[in-house]
Order: sequence, then C-alpha cells, then structure tokens
Amino acid sequence: MLKDSKSTILSLAAPSPTTAVPYMSVKCIDVRKNHHKTKWLMPWGSNPCEKLKDFDEAVSRQIEANDIVFAVHIPLPNKEMSPWFQFMLFIMQLDIAFKMDNDLKENAEITLDVSLAYRDDMFNDWEEIAHAIEIRKLKCTFGSPKTLESEGRHYDCDFLPFMEIGSVAHKYYLINIRLPVNERKGINVGIGEIKDIRLVGIHQNGGFTKVWFAMKTFLTPSILIIMVWYWRRITLMTRAPVLLEKVIFALGISMTFINIPVEWFSIGFDWTWMLLFGDIRQGIFYAMLLSFWIIFCGEHMMDQNERNRLSGYWKQVGPIAVGSFCLFIFDMCERGVQLKNPFYSIWTTEVGTELAMAFIIVAGICLCLYFLFLCFMVFQVFRNISGKQSSLPAMSKARRLHYEVVTPCCMEPLSCLKNTNIFKAKTQLAKANTKYGRIPS
Repeated sequence: MLKDSKSTILSLAAPSPTTAVPYMSVKCIDVRKNHHKTKWLMPWGSNPCEKLKDFDEAVSRQIEANDIVFAVHIPLPNKEMSPWFQFMLFIMQLDIAFKMDNDLKENAEITLDVSLAYRDDMFNDWEEIAHAIEIRKLKCTFGSPKTLESEGRHYDCDFLPFMEIGSVAHKYYLINIRLPVNERKGINVGIGEIKDIRLVGIHQNGGFTKVWFAMKTFLTPSILIIMVWYWRRITLMTRAPVLLEKVIFALGISMTFINIPVEWFSIGFDWTWMLLFGDIRQGIFYAMLLSFWIIFCGEHMMDQNERNRLSGYWKQVGPIAVGSFCLFIFDMCERGVQLKNPFYSIWTTEVGTELAMAFIIVAGICLCLYFLFLCFMVFQVFRNISGKQSSLPAMSKARRLHYEVVTPCCMEPLSCLKNTNIFKAKTQLAKANTKYGRIPS
C-alpha cells in the first residue's frame, strides 16, 4: 500500500520521469597519429574542431575514414547537466545510405572506437572517463529494390544500445566516436555508406527526482516507527515470536531498506553504482514479499503439522532463491560491467545474449513453480475450510472467526502476485523500449 501511495502521489505531483534529448554528431577531422591520446575534439564552442560537411567533401579532400571523428557534446549549447538527472542512457541510430559499390552485408557488424570525457567548466581540460572498442550488430531493412535508382536512399535500422552511466556528477560531457577501417582484418567493411550518427540521450527529470526523494524521506521514518512499535508489541508477549511474526518483521526491514533515501548522497558524490544498488534493493524486497505470501498461506493451514518452522517451506522458498540468484547474476553481468565500461551491453554478442536469456528463462521457470506452489497451498486452505463447514457452529467464537477470516486473506497472495508481476513486466518493457526502440516523450 505504501508503494501504491507513492506511485499515486508521484503521478499527481511530479513531472514525467524521464526526458529524451536527440543529439546529432558533428564530423571532425583528426589527421594526427595516436588519435585518442592527443586531444578531444569539440563540435562547437571556443575551440571547435575542423568540420566536414559530408563524406563527399572528405573524398574530394582525400581524408581517410580513420581520420574522421564523430563528436557529440552533452548537453546542447547553453545548458548544463545536473546530479538531479541521476543517470544517463544513450542509444544510437545510424543513417546508412544504399550504394551499389558499398552495400550493407547481411549480419554486418560495426566496430566503434568510443571515448567519454567530462569537465565542470567550459575552459577546463577534458578528463577521460572511459575508452573502449565496442562491436554492435546492424539490423537494417531496405524497402526498395537495390538498383541504381535507389542509390542514396537510407536503410531502416534498429536503434543500438550505446552507453549507460549511473550518475550525472559533472556539468559537461563529450563523446568522440571513431569508425576504424581495416580491410585486411575485415573491420568496418560491408557496413554500407554511413552518412550520420545520431544519439538519443535519456535522463531522469530533476523535478521528478526531487519529488521522489521527498516521498522516500517522508515515508522511511513512518515505516521505521511502525516497525519499532510492532516488534515492541511482539516482544511484550509472554510467548516467543512465531514464524509469521518474524517474517512480517523481516518484510518491514526489506521495505525500509528499499525506501531509505541513500540517493541523496548521489547529489554530492559520483556514485555510478547507484543503479546496480537500486536493483539489488528491489530484488531483496520482492524475494522477501514472495516468501511472505508462501509462509502466510502455510501458517494458516489450521491442520498442518509442520508449522512455525522455516525449514518446512524449503520447496516453496527454493525457487525464489534460485530465481533471485539468476537475476542477480544477470544484473552483475550487465550493470556490474558497466561500472568500468559504460559502453558495454550483454546483448551485443551471441554468447552474451544466450547467457542473458538463460538466466531470464530459469528465473521465469522458478516464478512459475512458485505460482503453482502458491495456488496449491491456497487450494489446500480452501479445502480444509470447506471440510469443516459443518462443524463451524459447534466451534468456539474465536476459532470460528479465525476460519472465516482466513478465506478472504488467502486470496490476497494471488492478487498481490498478479499486481507485482504486472508492475515488473511493465517496468521491464519500459526499459526495453527505452534501450532498443521506442523513445519516451
């Protein structure tokens, strides 16, 4: 309920969560040796690079492809980035023209020599953040016949994942992209005639971040007070806490952990691991929530012999642990590597894609097993209650009330699981659309 309340308030009080900003790269000339070791090429400003209008000009001036740098400055002129933006995600779109003597091969791969730098003043030197050689697969279609009349028309290419950074600690960023050509090694051969490189930068809105932080700051003390009050009431009892009471308290701890507003520190520190840390916190909370529903149903089986023991639920909790572990490994393979190389993506290679899909499929199977176990336990509860309908009038008032309350309560796990899965599916779909296709408005 607390999470639903946060979502409702955010939808009413905050602006849209993210903003997409298109960037067009500028083609710069760099004819010196050891290109990336010399200086950074600026597309505009007080010391701009020598620009190329198009590649026809490069051919007429006998400028080689290895001497051309695509430069992108972030943000656009007369603007500054802010730590309130929290993260930056970039996707790439290539403008590839059809040409008879330089056609795009099937399953072509493009090799990118990419560098990222930052500075906090327009007159300071650029400081390198990362440099990498990355390969991306091109998935393009051409809607016209490949004839002389079609030369110059552009392919329809999918967006490519380019870069993701977990913090925006600096005011200005600069990206230099090179497309090294080596015909002997087959590097960047058969990729068509690339006219331009476009980037779309996506970051969290500052207004949304402030409202989000304010909500977490307000709710965390409330949850802590409720937890302290709850556990104090439990410890005041003459008996020891039962398993269900301990699990409720553990669920409260996981909810507190996910809501603690540690993101405030990202405003003053360059903590690029915040996205990974946020995923880990969500994983702990959801694993605890799913475990709670299983134990909740099991402890309400009135005639169950093995109650109040966590070991009695190993069959049901096991799939949760395995699924959570698979998703954690998948996240470490993606965002964990991005801590060192923000241009990395596990989906860009066949091995990485197969590995990622394997982890996701195993996690999906574990979720299905969990759902079957949960449905079976709810069915057992209802069968148990139905078998005692005739003896309910003879029971004591307290025990009869217990049986009557269990019926609607045991439907809550299925409803909660449905809503949780829908929310996670929408979240993952939004991330996929953001990275590999549709851009948020």
